Parts: sequence; structure tokens; C-alpha cells
Amino acid sequence: LTLPNIQVFRISANHLSGVIPVSLSNASNLEFLELSENKFSGGVPAVLGYLKKLSWLGVIGNNLGKGQANELSFTTSLVNQTQLIELNLDGNNFGGQIPSSLANLSTHLQAFEQNNLQGSIPSSLGNCKNLFLLRLYSNELNGTIPPELVSLPSLSKSLDLDQNRLIGPLLMEVGNLKTLVKLNVSHNELSGEIPSSLGGDVPVGRVFNNVTALSLVGNDKLCGGIPKLQLPSCLLKKPRRKNMSLPLKLTISLIFGLVGLFLILFAMLFYLFKMQRKCSSTKSSLLDPFMKISYDDLLKATDVFSSGNLIGIGSFGSVYKGVLEDQTYVAMKVLNLQRIRASKSFFSECKALRNIRHRNLVKILTACSSVDYQGKEFKALVYEFMPNKSLETWLHSPLDEEQEQPRSLSLCQRLNIITDVAAAVDYLHHHCELPIIHCDIKPSNVLLDDSMTAHLGDFSLARIIADSNSEVISDQTSSVGLKGTIGYAAPGKRPTDDMFRDGLNLHKLVQMCLDENVEDMVDPTLVLGEAAAEPRPHLKGINECLISLLRIGEACSRELPRDRMEIHDALNHLLKLKTMF
Repeated sequence: LTLPNIQVFRISANHLSGVIPVSLSNASNLEFLELSENKFSGGVPAVLGYLKKLSWLGVIGNNLGKGQANELSFTTSLVNQTQLIELNLDGNNFGGQIPSSLANLSTHLQAFEQNNLQGSIPSSLGNCKNLFLLRLYSNELNGTIPPELVSLPSLSKSLDLDQNRLIGPLLMEVGNLKTLVKLNVSHNELSGEIPSSLGGDVPVGRVFNNVTALSLVGNDKLCGGIPKLQLPSCLLKKPRRKNMSLPLKLTISLIFGLVGLFLILFAMLFYLFKMQRKCSSTKSSLLDPFMKISYDDLLKATDVFSSGNLIGIGSFGSVYKGVLEDQTYVAMKVLNLQRIRASKSFFSECKALRNIRHRNLVKILTACSSVDYQGKEFKALVYEFMPNKSLETWLHSPLDEEQEQPRSLSLCQRLNIITDVAAAVDYLHHHCELPIIHCDIKPSNVLLDDSMTAHLGDFSLARIIADSNSEVISDQTSSVGLKGTIGYAAPGKRPTDDMFRDGLNLHKLVQMCLDENVEDMVDPTLVLGEAAAEPRPHLKGINECLISLLRIGEACSRELPRDRMEIHDALNHLLKLKTMF
């Protein structure tokens, strides 16, 4: 939109959809902006705060907001719009609390009804000295009615707080609203006696001369008031009993003192017991509680997702290195939601990692599901950062500028990594509440920490094996069952049943490569290392270790599933081999 001289822009009651364009901020002389009764989604652009002459902003009856927290944060950008008279946001899906800064905006008319606003009504609204109408009905507001709000003498047209969860009494200050036409606090949880300022001949203003303009329906705990309100009478206060005698007072005081002393001793013992248990318990937890992180935090941590922090690109998104405010290094997997099944992979990975916890699995710190500054959907997973990168970089990556020698792993390190991966797979298959199949184990998904301990990551293709009582999702894309599609595997399927389908097995792989292509199969760093090494006395032990590893690998990769070694047996063999080597 490039109409710098336009003053009125009204496109209400159409079928327009999509997000509200940020280019509206270019209309610097705009005074009246009416976008109501359309199908706009996303949020209200914060750049509308640049419209200094704006006096009317209406977005009634759209699909704005997702019922999430801080969705009215854009109002802080409107602080300098001193000419704003009317702000209408009702009939949308805005969530979160009403920001206190709202009191600095429209001081005449504010309408926010029929949203998903939560929290309490901010007392700062009492600063709106010219406020004559406020509609907040059909939300999820709680707490008490702030006295600063009902003390505003300017409220003359309507104060509508219907269909919320407000508690507490109807304040005495309500009687000061002598010019108010409509007061509606029905269908809340107000309690107590109707204040005397609403009864008798005082006050004598509009709303109190016409009972139909005062609605208290649905507050079962209110009582008293004038007969026309049709509320139950309040219970009479019981008269005080005569003073107790001095000996009785001393006896009761002594009893309560002893009980109090006992409770204090019990509390101290309980506190010491809890502290001892706390000192011996694990300090961190995988998922409880989650680290809370916002889209803005991710932007700052990655320098606006700069290419310098890009450390990998996968099937469903990119991985960035980031530094949080507490100087914690993390890895952030940002989903490319334009890719087919990218969103489904996000939920699959969250579901797989929700209840699993193991030292050889990449630790997930939190997840972020939000919208970016363009109103587009944004999803990311935040993991513990692995400084030694992936096994792929140690096995197959060429020399880079920082390396003088090829990356190499000793036999001991390779054995440790193999054992770590086997331990992770054994945990997923046999020790989870519902067995999980990773479906994408490869060197690039095996990450190494600063001590070269292996961690299995990337659960975007993970699948959960349904037990006999589980319901299998009906949209299976293959009857094979364990093909790598996101979802559930059928009951009775083993994790390795189809690892060599379509005629591909270890024997045929070797037959295709040998003997003409044998040099292409052998790791060149191993060849160079063995050629340059001098004879070692324990070479026989190394050969025995290699032979044992090959035998375990061959037993795990036999052509028929029933002939393959179980993963827990393979892990036991590897652990035994580690102790011998």
C-alpha cells in the first residue's frame, strides 16, 4: 500500500483473508482504519504505531490471534498515538492478559469483548480519565474488579464485564457512577452483599433509576439490595457471645501454644528431610520444567538466524548454533514449514522426546511454536549443543581450513561410540513406556559432546510401536509398517524387520563392492594410520577386537529378521568387549 495522502481506509464486511499487510504503515496521514467483519488472521502489525494521526482502529469480527499469551503486545507500539479515540478488537481470538500499557492508548472508547483474554483487569485503566465505554464481556478474565476502574466518573455509556470469571464483592465505588447508562456484571462469580450505594434513594443517576440497565444475573453468591433486583436476603450476623472467663482463656491459649509448637517442630523436621532428598536427587530434568523461550530470544541467540550460525541443513529444516542470555550454547532446529510433513515431523519429534530420558540421547531443552514478525507460523526445537559435531564429520568430511590433519578416531573411541548408540537404541526399543523406532540412524544423526560421548538425535522420523491395546493410526502409507513414515508402527512389528527389504543386504552390498571397488569402501584415514604405524605388541588384541565387532555386526544384519541378534544381546556383547579391550 503506497497511498501517503489517504485519510480513511474502510474495507469492512467483505471476505478478505490472510494477514494484515504491514505496508499500511506507509499511509502516514491515515486517520480512520476499519478492517472489521473479514477473515484476517495472524496478529495486528506493530508497525501501525507509525500512524501518528490514527484516531480510529477497528478489526472487529476477524480471526486474529490464536488464544495464546501476549497477543495484545502490539498495543505497546500505539503509545504515541495521542489522537486515538476508538479501539475495537472484539470478536477475535486474542489471548493473554490485558497489558497495563493499554491505559496509555485510547482514553475514550475501548472494546475487547468476545476474545480469549485472561488474567485480571489492570488497575491502570483508571488512568483513562475520558473513558466513557468499556466492553470486556465473553472473555476469561478473573480476579476482582479494580476500584480504580469503577471510580472513573467519565464512564457514562457502558461498563460490560459479562461472562467472565470475576470474583469478590461488588465495590462500594460503583455508586459513584451516577451518569452510567448500562452496568453489566452478570454471569461471573461475584459474592457478598450489594453495597448500600445501590439501594434506597441514593444514588439517583440513570442506571440506578432503571433496573433493567443493571444486570447481576448469574452471580449466585450475591445477596441483598433493593427488591427489584430479586436477590436473596443476606444472612443475619450472629450476635457475639459473652466474654469467656480468664481461666478458660488461659487453658485455650496453652492448648493452642502446644499445638503450634508441635507443628513448628514437625515443619522443621519435614524441611530437613526434604533438603536431604533434594541434595541427593538429580539437579536437572529433561522435560520438567521446560525452559521458556520466545521467538525474540531465538532471534537474539542466533543473530537473526545468520548464515554464520548455520551448522546444518536437514530434510525438514535448518540447524543453528545459538547463545542464550545466560551464555548457554544451544542448537536450534528451525522447521521449514513449507516442506511437506515438516509440521508433522515437529509434533512427531515432540511426542517421541516427551517422555524419554537417556544419557545417549540428545537432550531437548524446549520447543517454540509461535509466529514470526510477518505473521507466519514458526516452529523450532532447542537442543543441548554438541561441540564435537556429528560422527559424519569424523568419518567422511574432507579437510577444512581449520584442520591440518584428517579427523581420526581411535579404535577405543569407535568402540565407545558404537556402544553408546547401541545403548540408546536398546533404551528406545525395550525401556520406554511405548517402544520407539528411530527410523533414521546414520552418522550425521550421531552427535558427540566434549568428552566424545555419543548422543542419538533427530527424531523427526521416529515412530512409536502400538501395543495390543493401542489404536493404530489409520493413515498408514505402507503395509510394510517400518518404512520410515512418521506415525505408529503396527503391533507385532520388530524394529529391524524391514531393514534389508528390496533385496539389499550385507552380503549383496559386499558382493557389489568387492573386489574392484574395495579401495572406495575402506576408510582412507584407517589405511594411512595403519601404514604409518610401527608394529605394536598388543596388535593381536586389536585384531581380536575387530573380529568380535565384525561378528556382532554380521549377527545384527542377517537377511532374515528372525535370525538377527536382538539389540540388548548386541549391547551386552559390546559392553563385555569394552571391558576386555
